[in-house]
Parts: sequence; C-alpha cells; structure tokens
Amino acid sequence: MAEAEKPPITELGLLGLLALLWGSSYYFAKIALVDLPPMTLAASRVAIAAVFLLIIMRIVGDKLPRDGRTWRMLFVQACFNSILSWSILAWGQQHIDVALASVLNSTSPIFVFFITLALVRKAPPGRSLWGACVGLGGVALIVGGDLADGVDASLAGCAAALIGAFLYGCAAVYGKRITGPSPLATATGTMLWATLALVPVAALVDAPWRLQPGADALYAATIQGVFCTGAALVLFFRLQRTLGSMGVASQAYLRAGVGALLGILLLGEQPTWTIGAGVVLAILGVALINSGGKSKEKASSKTI
Repeated sequence: MAEAEKPPITELGLLGLLALLWGSSYYFAKIALVDLPPMTLAASRVAIAAVFLLIIMRIVGDKLPRDGRTWRMLFVQACFNSILSWSILAWGQQHIDVALASVLNSTSPIFVFFITLALVRKAPPGRSLWGACVGLGGVALIVGGDLADGVDASLAGCAAALIGAFLYGCAAVYGKRITGPSPLATATGTMLWATLALVPVAALVDAPWRLQPGADALYAATIQGVFCTGAALVLFFRLQRTLGSMGVASQAYLRAGVGALLGILLLGEQPTWTIGAGVVLAILGVALINSGGKSKEKASSKTI
C-alpha cells in the first residue's frame, strides 16, 4: 500500500474481525475460569493456538524462521503479547466482569501513542491523537456507566486489565520490527515461545491433571485458543504491516464495544445509553486514527 493512501476497505474489515475475535475472548475466558485456574487457562490458550497454527502452516506450506535473531525477537514479542499479558489478564478476570475487563484492557492505543512519542520523540499525526482521545472517551463512557450502576470492580482486577493494555501497546510498537517471516510464521513462533514458557509454569502451579473441568469450560478454552488466539494473531501481524502500530492498536476500542455487547446479549447485563454512546465514540475514534494516512512503515509483501 502506497504512502499517504487511506487503508483499503479490506484492511478495515479485517480490523473489525480482529476486534470481534479478541473482544469475544473475554467472554470465553470468563466461562473457562469457572473451572480452570488462570495460569492453566493461559497455558491452554497458547498451546491450542500453537497446534492450530502449526497445522495451518503445514497446509499452506509456510516455514518457520531459522535464524536466531528472529527467534529472539519473537520471544520478546511473545512476552509482551501473550506470556505476561494473558497471564495477568486471566488472573484479573477472576475479580471483574467481562464488560469492565474488555473496556479497561482496550486502552492500548493510548499507551501506543505515548510509547511511540517517548521512543521517536515525534508525535503521530494530530488526527491520530484526536482519534485516540475520542476512542478513550467512548471507553470512559462505557466503564463509567457500569461503575455508576454498581459494578463490583476489584481494584487489583482493574489494575491487571490496565497492565495487560500497556503490554499490548508494547507489543504493537515492537511487533513492527518483525518483518522477515510471514504473519502466519510470526504468529506461530510467538505461540511456540508462549507454550514453552507457560505450560511448565502451569504444571508446577496448578497440577492441571488433577482438575475436572466441565464441558463448558473445555469448549470455551478451545474456542479461545483456536479462534480468539490462533486466527486472531495471524490477522494482528498482517494488519501490523498494513495499518501500522497505531492503526492495528485502534481495534481495541471496537473490542471494548464487543465486550459490552456480549455482556448484554449473553450474560444478561442491562443495556444503557452510556454503552451505546461509548460504542459510537469508539468506532469514530478508530475511523479518525486510520484516516490520517498510512504510517511511514512499509507494508510487507507477504500476506496470508
């Protein structure tokens, strides 16, 4: 995609799909956490995703990277995007509702903005700043409305969701440096690292072979691993190259809307005007962030 060119409708559609997949992950995590401890859930999420992605790689004939430098970069990316962030978030979701977790965890574009400013000492275009602020306003409306209605929000759980958002912001900024392997290979590599890190820890902490999870928890964990993680990560790394770090991070605002809607439709939460207005502002924020033109990063020619 040429510089200064607006994102094509295909990429914006994929951005919406990514928001749907990651937004629904909060709902499936809440179901799985009924029977699975947080570390075991995080470990099963990455292990299922790794197996799924390896199968896809075999089908399409893609290859994993072979150089040590790329694998070291994939390890750093895995720490930001899954090993630390998903473990912390899974713990936090034990203490806060799905809607609240999704909206707090959706503030990553704000972190991307300030991380980028600190690293390059040059702010993104003004329209991106306005988009970030408008989107944050939408998130504030959603979470503010929930708190006003008396949501029992644990301070530690809220902090965990915000720490996860910061780590997502780090992943969005760092991930643009990984340009060698294809998006599919990048996603697979990060999940392999995450599996190597989290499975042994879960085995030591939780002794998961002693657990007796119900069918709902197993179903939710599987859906989260295959679709909300494996398929979503391929989209993430593709969009990282076509929309840039701020553009791909902006899906977090749509993710907040997805989380709120799932709470209404599937968990019986009552809709409010703050949720409706917040979702509208979130979508507007995404549009503003992505209408300022292509970032200076060159999109890779490799696609899935």
